[in-house]
Amino acid sequence: MSMFRSSLFARGRRAAAPARLAVAVAAAAAAAIGLLAGCATVGPTLSPVVPDLFDDAQVAPAREPIDPADVFRLTPEMQAYLDQYVAPMARNTGMREAIAEALYDRSKLQLEYDSSTTRTAAEAFQARQGNCLSLVIMTGAFAKALNLKVTYQQVVADDMWSRSGGMYFFSGHVNLMLEKHYVDTIGKFDRTDIYTIDFMPGDGVRRARAISEDTVIAMFMNNRAAEAMVRDQLDDAYWRVREAIRRDPQFLSAYNTLGVIYLRRGDATHAERALKFALDAAPDNPRLLANYAQALHDLGRTAEAEKVKARLAAIEPTPPFYWYVQGQTALHQGDYLKARELFLKELARAPDYHEFHYALAVADFELNRLDEARREMALAMEDAVKRSDHDLYSAKLDKLKAWRQSKAATPSLVQ
Repeated sequence: MSMFRSSLFARGRRAAAPARLAVAVAAAAAAAIGLLAGCATVGPTLSPVVPDLFDDAQVAPAREPIDPADVFRLTPEMQAYLDQYVAPMARNTGMREAIAEALYDRSKLQLEYDSSTTRTAAEAFQARQGNCLSLVIMTGAFAKALNLKVTYQQVVADDMWSRSGGMYFFSGHVNLMLEKHYVDTIGKFDRTDIYTIDFMPGDGVRRARAISEDTVIAMFMNNRAAEAMVRDQLDDAYWRVREAIRRDPQFLSAYNTLGVIYLRRGDATHAERALKFALDAAPDNPRLLANYAQALHDLGRTAEAEKVKARLAAIEPTPPFYWYVQGQTALHQGDYLKARELFLKELARAPDYHEFHYALAVADFELNRLDEARREMALAMEDAVKRSDHDLYSAKLDKLKAWRQSKAATPSLVQ
């Protein structure tokens, strides 16, 4: 899945073919190889009676106000954009089609995908950048301002993994469906009610379930909590995930995030309590099991921790990044053939992840497979979801091309 492009894909489609929006819904989790992170999955239902899992007295105030109303709030600049660009187009193409064109046509807003930060609607509009969740939120904010009915959906799809700041994240998918109110279809030739905005081209119909705006806000808060943890701002992370749980007590990932925040604060008692509550609803969730094992270990309950680890190994014998970690070890030991084989295994199950292509490029370079190295570096650049990664791979690719022509480079040019 190539996510960093010169243009965004945004198409309106009829209800028969709902497409997906890749959304970076992150929640963190501790494990032996570092930190795992994940979004909620469709299915588990948590107990309606949520125990007291918070410890506010031990946490410093957030550094900035946390107001859920900010997530979808329209600014005067956004309203002006609606009035000046969307409304005139809507008279010719219809309101929903006008939103898709005005927001995602490169000749209009000049939006770029960037996964580094989860932004509010206003922040995404101002920066002209956003990850998938940010773009869903911005689109929803505009659509509601135009009196369209908005339906958010969580789409059942394979999780995508990434890592940042010593943490591993996995991302789910959502899409955004816009509906005309019935009164607006009376007397109109086009009576179609549903229109789907795609961020990325879909590859077929997927099962999905509608999620509430409160769940979307919980996802936003959960993302912000994970991003705060990457910056080691644990107090801010705590208040963000607390708000996520308040907005949607059924949002499983928030409890996972809360557990990791406690683990990183050295509070295994509260971590164990939060993770156990979530595991009661999702006993086979690998992220929760990994975190729970860590909490039990930190509490000195070693025998219980080992049982949980054994259960985790049975459920997920080769977790995400498993082959990549082994490949990095082989690479540092100078066994480039073995490293290459391991990176290829990881790419077989995650063919669009930029770091795996980059790692394979390094192994190929060391093996003097220069054309393959150049191809993999180009794929790493194409699949990068952060501007900084894209620019880094672009620079390395230029160096590799230059060396390929001059025959005078050293391995450091790639590594």
